[in-house]
Amino acid sequence: MGRCPVALSAAGIVRGPGEIALMTYEVVKRIFTTPFQFREFVEQAWFIVSVTLVPTVLVSIPFGAVISLQVGNLTGQLGAQSFAGATAVLAVVREAAPIAAALIIAGAAGSAICSDLGARKIREEIDAMEVLGIDPLERLVAPRVVATMFVAFMIIGIVIGAGIGGGYFFTVIVQGGSAGAFLSNFTALASLADLVIAIVKAVIFGGIAAVVGAYKGLNAGGGPSGVGRSVNEAVIIAFMMLFFMNAVITAIYFQVVPPAGI
Repeated sequence: MGRCPVALSAAGIVRGPGEIALMTYEVVKRIFTTPFQFREFVEQAWFIVSVTLVPTVLVSIPFGAVISLQVGNLTGQLGAQSFAGATAVLAVVREAAPIAAALIIAGAAGSAICSDLGARKIREEIDAMEVLGIDPLERLVAPRVVATMFVAFMIIGIVIGAGIGGGYFFTVIVQGGSAGAFLSNFTALASLADLVIAIVKAVIFGGIAAVVGAYKGLNAGGGPSGVGRSVNEAVIIAFMMLFFMNAVITAIYFQVVPPAGI
Protein backbone atom coordinates (compact mmCIF):
# COMPACT_ATOMS: atom_id res chain seq x y z
CA MET A 1 0.00 0.00 0.00
CA GLY A 2 1.19 3.52 -0.78
CA ARG A 3 1.88 6.02 1.93
CA CYS A 4 -0.60 8.79 2.57
CA PRO A 5 0.31 12.04 0.70
CA VAL A 6 -0.70 14.06 3.75
CA ALA A 7 1.69 12.06 5.93
CA LEU A 8 4.46 12.52 3.38
CA SER A 9 3.83 16.27 3.29
CA ALA A 10 3.82 16.50 7.09
CA ALA A 11 7.06 14.53 7.26
CA GLY A 12 8.65 16.90 4.75
CA ILE A 13 7.54 19.93 6.75
CA VAL A 14 9.18 18.53 9.88
CA ARG A 15 12.29 17.16 8.15
CA GLY A 16 13.24 20.34 6.30
CA PRO A 17 13.75 22.66 9.30
CA GLY A 18 15.43 19.85 11.21
CA GLU A 19 17.92 19.23 8.43
CA ILE A 20 18.61 22.96 8.10
CA ALA A 21 19.23 23.19 11.85
CA LEU A 22 21.56 20.16 11.69
CA MET A 23 23.42 21.67 8.75
CA THR A 24 23.79 24.94 10.67
CA TYR A 25 25.37 23.04 13.55
CA GLU A 26 27.72 21.15 11.24
CA VAL A 27 28.81 24.32 9.45
CA VAL A 28 29.47 26.19 12.71
CA LYS A 29 31.47 23.23 13.99
CA ARG A 30 33.61 23.16 10.84
CA ILE A 31 34.24 26.89 11.00
CA PHE A 32 35.93 26.50 14.39
CA THR A 33 37.45 23.01 14.12
CA THR A 34 38.79 22.71 10.56
CA PRO A 35 41.26 24.74 8.46
CA PHE A 36 39.41 27.76 7.10
CA GLN A 37 39.32 28.24 3.33
CA PHE A 38 40.42 31.88 3.33
CA ARG A 39 40.81 32.24 -0.44
CA GLU A 40 37.29 30.93 -1.02
CA PHE A 41 36.05 33.31 1.66
CA VAL A 42 37.64 36.34 -0.03
CA GLU A 43 36.29 35.38 -3.46
CA GLN A 44 32.78 34.81 -2.15
CA ALA A 45 32.80 38.00 -0.06
CA TRP A 46 33.78 40.06 -3.10
CA PHE A 47 31.11 38.38 -5.20
CA ILE A 48 28.42 38.97 -2.58
CA VAL A 49 29.41 42.63 -2.26
CA SER A 50 29.23 43.06 -6.03
CA VAL A 51 25.68 41.69 -6.24
CA THR A 52 24.19 43.17 -3.05
CA LEU A 53 25.74 46.56 -2.26
CA VAL A 54 24.02 48.80 -4.82
CA PRO A 55 20.58 47.10 -4.60
CA THR A 56 20.70 47.27 -0.79
CA VAL A 57 21.43 51.00 -0.80
CA LEU A 58 18.73 51.65 -3.40
CA VAL A 59 16.20 49.72 -1.33
CA SER A 60 17.17 51.31 1.99
CA ILE A 61 16.61 54.87 0.68
CA PRO A 62 12.88 54.41 -0.02
CA PHE A 63 12.59 52.44 3.24
CA GLY A 64 13.87 55.46 5.13
CA ALA A 65 11.76 57.81 3.03
CA VAL A 66 8.51 55.95 3.64
CA ILE A 67 9.21 55.68 7.37
CA SER A 68 10.03 59.38 7.57
CA LEU A 69 6.88 60.36 5.67
CA GLN A 70 4.68 58.25 7.92
CA VAL A 71 6.46 59.32 11.11
CA GLY A 72 6.45 62.95 10.05
CA ASN A 73 2.70 62.95 9.49
CA LEU A 74 2.07 61.13 12.78
CA THR A 75 4.31 63.37 14.88
CA GLY A 76 2.75 66.41 13.22
CA GLN A 77 -0.73 65.25 14.20
CA LEU A 78 0.47 64.68 17.76
CA GLY A 79 2.18 68.07 17.95
CA ALA A 80 5.64 66.54 18.25
CA GLN A 81 7.13 67.50 14.91
CA SER A 82 10.49 68.16 16.56
CA PHE A 83 10.84 64.44 17.29
CA ALA A 84 10.37 63.37 13.67
CA GLY A 85 14.11 62.89 13.26
CA ALA A 86 14.47 60.85 16.45
CA THR A 87 11.61 58.51 15.60
CA ALA A 88 12.78 58.11 12.00
CA VAL A 89 16.30 57.23 13.14
CA LEU A 90 14.92 54.78 15.68
CA ALA A 91 12.75 53.00 13.10
CA VAL A 92 15.52 52.84 10.51
CA VAL A 93 18.19 51.58 12.90
CA ARG A 94 16.02 49.03 14.71
CA GLU A 95 13.96 47.55 11.88
CA ALA A 96 14.25 49.02 8.40
CA ALA A 97 18.00 48.70 7.93
CA PRO A 98 18.37 45.06 9.09
CA ILE A 99 15.29 43.98 7.13
CA ALA A 100 16.38 45.79 3.96
CA ALA A 101 19.86 44.29 4.16
CA ALA A 102 18.46 40.84 4.93
CA LEU A 103 15.99 40.83 2.05
CA ILE A 104 18.62 41.77 -0.51
CA ILE A 105 21.19 39.36 0.92
CA ALA A 106 18.66 36.52 0.94
CA GLY A 107 17.37 37.36 -2.52
CA ALA A 108 20.73 37.97 -4.18
CA ALA A 109 23.44 36.22 -2.16
CA GLY A 110 21.28 33.32 -0.96
CA SER A 111 19.97 32.58 -4.45
CA ALA A 112 23.48 32.85 -5.93
CA ILE A 113 24.83 30.37 -3.37
CA CYS A 114 21.94 28.01 -4.06
CA SER A 115 22.35 28.15 -7.84
CA ASP A 116 26.12 27.67 -7.64
CA LEU A 117 25.97 24.66 -5.34
CA GLY A 118 22.94 23.28 -7.17
CA ALA A 119 24.79 23.41 -10.47
CA ARG A 120 27.73 21.64 -8.88
CA LYS A 121 25.34 19.03 -7.48
CA ILE A 122 23.67 18.14 -10.78
CA ARG A 123 27.09 18.04 -12.50
CA GLU A 124 28.08 15.55 -9.79
CA GLU A 125 30.97 17.73 -8.63
CA ILE A 126 29.78 17.40 -5.02
CA ASP A 127 29.75 13.61 -5.30
CA ALA A 128 33.24 13.68 -6.81
CA MET A 129 34.51 15.81 -3.92
CA GLU A 130 33.09 13.35 -1.41
CA VAL A 131 34.70 10.42 -3.27
CA LEU A 132 38.04 12.23 -3.05
CA GLY A 133 37.57 12.70 0.69
CA ILE A 134 36.86 16.45 0.49
CA ASP A 135 34.11 17.68 2.79
CA PRO A 136 31.75 20.01 0.82
CA LEU A 137 30.62 21.70 4.03
CA GLU A 138 34.20 22.58 4.92
CA ARG A 139 35.38 23.45 1.42
CA LEU A 140 32.33 25.22 -0.04
CA VAL A 141 29.63 25.96 2.51
CA ALA A 142 31.55 27.30 5.54
CA PRO A 143 33.43 30.01 3.57
CA ARG A 144 30.20 31.14 1.92
CA VAL A 145 28.37 31.37 5.23
CA VAL A 146 31.17 33.39 6.85
CA ALA A 147 31.46 35.61 3.76
CA THR A 148 27.74 36.36 3.78
CA MET A 149 27.78 37.20 7.48
CA PHE A 150 30.86 39.40 7.00
CA VAL A 151 29.27 41.31 4.12
CA ALA A 152 26.05 41.77 6.11
CA PHE A 153 28.13 43.20 8.97
CA MET A 154 29.96 45.57 6.63
CA ILE A 155 26.97 46.93 4.70
CA ILE A 156 24.58 47.47 7.61
CA GLY A 157 26.26 50.81 8.36
CA ILE A 158 25.85 51.88 4.74
CA VAL A 159 22.20 50.85 4.83
CA ILE A 160 21.58 52.83 8.01
CA GLY A 161 23.29 55.89 6.54
CA ALA A 162 21.31 55.66 3.30
CA GLY A 163 18.04 55.14 5.16
CA ILE A 164 18.60 58.11 7.46
CA GLY A 165 19.75 60.23 4.52
CA GLY A 166 16.58 59.38 2.61
CA GLY A 167 14.52 60.19 5.69
CA TYR A 168 16.28 63.55 6.09
CA PHE A 169 15.68 64.44 2.44
CA PHE A 170 11.96 63.70 2.51
CA THR A 171 11.39 65.20 5.97
CA VAL A 172 13.35 68.41 5.47
CA ILE A 173 13.37 69.00 1.71
CA VAL A 174 10.09 67.45 0.57
CA GLN A 175 7.90 68.10 3.62
CA GLY A 176 9.57 71.37 4.54
CA GLY A 177 10.53 70.32 8.05
CA SER A 178 13.19 71.97 10.15
CA ALA A 179 16.69 70.62 9.61
CA GLY A 180 17.73 71.80 13.05
CA ALA A 181 14.84 70.01 14.73
CA PHE A 182 15.54 66.86 12.72
CA LEU A 183 19.19 66.80 13.77
CA SER A 184 18.88 68.13 17.32
CA ASN A 185 16.84 65.12 18.51
CA PHE A 186 18.78 62.65 16.40
CA THR A 187 19.66 60.41 19.34
CA ALA A 188 16.81 61.25 21.68
CA LEU A 189 15.22 57.80 21.34
CA ALA A 190 17.87 55.62 19.68
CA SER A 191 20.85 54.38 21.66
CA LEU A 192 24.05 52.44 21.12
CA ALA A 193 22.20 49.24 22.05
CA ASP A 194 19.87 49.78 19.06
CA LEU A 195 22.85 49.97 16.73
CA VAL A 196 24.36 46.83 18.26
CA ILE A 197 21.13 44.85 17.86
CA ALA A 198 20.86 46.03 14.25
CA ILE A 199 24.35 44.67 13.54
CA VAL A 200 23.55 41.41 15.34
CA LYS A 201 20.35 41.03 13.32
CA ALA A 202 22.14 41.65 10.03
CA VAL A 203 24.85 39.08 10.83
CA ILE A 204 22.33 36.44 11.92
CA PHE A 205 20.13 37.10 8.89
CA GLY A 206 23.12 36.78 6.58
CA GLY A 207 24.07 33.44 8.12
CA ILE A 208 20.50 32.14 7.81
CA ALA A 209 20.26 33.15 4.15
CA ALA A 210 23.58 31.48 3.34
CA VAL A 211 22.76 28.23 5.17
CA VAL A 212 19.32 27.95 3.57
CA GLY A 213 20.76 28.64 0.11
CA ALA A 214 23.51 26.06 0.63
CA TYR A 215 21.06 23.47 1.95
CA LYS A 216 18.70 23.80 -1.00
CA GLY A 217 21.60 23.83 -3.45
CA LEU A 218 23.21 20.67 -2.06
CA ASN A 219 19.83 18.92 -2.20
CA ALA A 220 18.92 20.06 -5.71
CA GLY A 221 17.96 17.44 -8.25
CA GLY A 222 16.14 16.98 -11.52
CA GLY A 223 18.47 18.88 -13.81
CA PRO A 224 18.52 22.64 -14.46
CA SER A 225 14.79 22.97 -13.79
CA GLY A 226 15.35 21.38 -10.38
CA VAL A 227 18.03 23.94 -9.60
CA GLY A 228 15.60 26.70 -10.51
CA ARG A 229 12.99 25.27 -8.16
CA SER A 230 15.58 24.99 -5.40
CA VAL A 231 16.53 28.66 -5.84
CA ASN A 232 12.89 29.75 -5.58
CA GLU A 233 12.36 27.59 -2.50
CA ALA A 234 15.56 28.88 -0.90
CA VAL A 235 14.49 32.51 -1.27
CA ILE A 236 10.99 31.85 0.10
CA ILE A 237 12.25 29.79 3.05
CA ALA A 238 14.93 32.37 3.84
CA PHE A 239 12.39 35.20 3.84
CA MET A 240 10.07 33.27 6.18
CA MET A 241 12.90 32.43 8.56
CA LEU A 242 14.23 35.99 8.52
CA PHE A 243 10.90 37.53 9.48
CA PHE A 244 10.39 34.90 12.18
CA MET A 245 13.86 35.46 13.62
CA ASN A 246 13.37 39.22 13.45
CA ALA A 247 10.23 38.94 15.58
CA VAL A 248 11.98 36.67 18.09
CA ILE A 249 15.09 38.86 18.39
CA THR A 250 13.04 42.04 18.71
CA ALA A 251 10.85 40.53 21.43
CA ILE A 252 13.90 39.38 23.39
CA TYR A 253 15.61 42.75 22.91
CA PHE A 254 12.66 44.67 24.34
CA GLN A 255 12.68 42.42 27.40
CA VAL A 256 16.41 42.86 27.97
CA VAL A 257 16.81 46.53 27.01
CA PRO A 258 13.90 48.78 28.08
CA PRO A 259 12.93 51.46 25.53
CA ALA A 260 14.43 54.88 26.14
CA GLY A 261 12.09 57.59 27.35
CA ILE A 262 11.86 61.15 26.12
